[in-house]
Amino acid sequence: MYISIADRKGGQKDQAIAGPAAVQTAFRLSPVIIWLGIVSMVTDISSESVSAVLPLYITGYLGLSTIAFGIIDGINQGASAIVRIGAGWVSDRSGHPKYVAAAGYGLSMLARIGFLAAGGFWSIAGVVTGDRIGKGIRTAPRDTLISAAAQPEHLARSFGVHRMLDNIGAAAGPLIAFVILLLIPNGFSTVFAVSLAFAIIGVAVLVLVVPDRVSLPGRAKMPSRPVFRWSGLRSLLVKDRGLARLLPAAGLLGLLTIGDGFIYLLLQDRGAFPIQWFPILFVGTNAAFLLFAVPVGRMADRWGRVPVFLAGHVALLACYVVAGPAFGGTAATIGCLLLLGLFYAATDGVLAALVCQLTKPDRLGIALGTAQTVVALSRMAAASGFGVLWFAAGPGAAAAIAALLLVPAIGAAALLLRGTTQKVSLP
Repeated sequence: MYISIADRKGGQKDQAIAGPAAVQTAFRLSPVIIWLGIVSMVTDISSESVSAVLPLYITGYLGLSTIAFGIIDGINQGASAIVRIGAGWVSDRSGHPKYVAAAGYGLSMLARIGFLAAGGFWSIAGVVTGDRIGKGIRTAPRDTLISAAAQPEHLARSFGVHRMLDNIGAAAGPLIAFVILLLIPNGFSTVFAVSLAFAIIGVAVLVLVVPDRVSLPGRAKMPSRPVFRWSGLRSLLVKDRGLARLLPAAGLLGLLTIGDGFIYLLLQDRGAFPIQWFPILFVGTNAAFLLFAVPVGRMADRWGRVPVFLAGHVALLACYVVAGPAFGGTAATIGCLLLLGLFYAATDGVLAALVCQLTKPDRLGIALGTAQTVVALSRMAAASGFGVLWFAAGPGAAAAIAALLLVPAIGAAALLLRGTTQKVSLP
């Protein structure tokens, strides 16, 4: 799906392509995607600087239990899922995805103020919930804006550029927090203040610089009192058969995606690195994502997005094997970080590009929100289930079981996606 600036001004529409045929059109990166990438970059600096210190802040500085941190981390994983579909629907119906996204970024910005005042379990849980709901609101309309500005034949590559800029922030945030705490012991309030400053910059850039898409081709006139109906979501899945196959495939694979933190804990359990280096692992994974995002996106556009999406989960499978008890040392740690970065590069933006391919423009926001909800809920279930499995069977056995289950899951996803249309849906 592609809506160019020229389309909205009466210019000639770009030709949509079908399948992984060789790309003939030269890649042109829209400034809108660059600006949205900058917004995501500074926002990720804001959020990841807090995420990097939150375990220490909760269990060390505030003295709360690891159970309390586990509950808060669960909120961090899944709270955004409750609003993603609704935010996508509002984006579609209003025709103003920029302002829906701005509401999400603004809510996360307000949550940064809450961190400066929060000092107990309930206040921290409330602030984290607000922050994650803000993330859930902004993601689908932001990706709708990216899709509108991207060339259809370079859709995954355009998402890859955005994710690359996003992960510059994700890597820089923990480093900034690390430096602050190195210079100011127990300087958590300073970290939260710096986080708030970056959040304000992100909202300002979005509101002042990024243009809004005023209308969507094929979108019905917005009713005076729009009401969300689940029948509309069922209609989306019936009309877009490719999406009806993609969502269960993504959900199935998400159930076997145990999360970065458990991978790092598996490595730490074997003594693969000193404990003080634990926070730097998040930086390493984001740096690997940054390295792979654009070339993998380009590969997906040329060779097919479904094969690359599945290959990303093969990389995750290899990561589980490397993180298992059979390997150890620095090489295993570096290998896991590279494989995790490759996994995210081959799945995050590529999944968004697939949804854009398989959905008509007037339903794009709700389709993106639905896909993001499926992934968020399945990964939250995966994290909870793996935690129980770790407790019951031990880390090595848990990793082996996850790897063994992922093999048939990849095969089942490949069967689900077999024959899925690759044609871009146009009104």
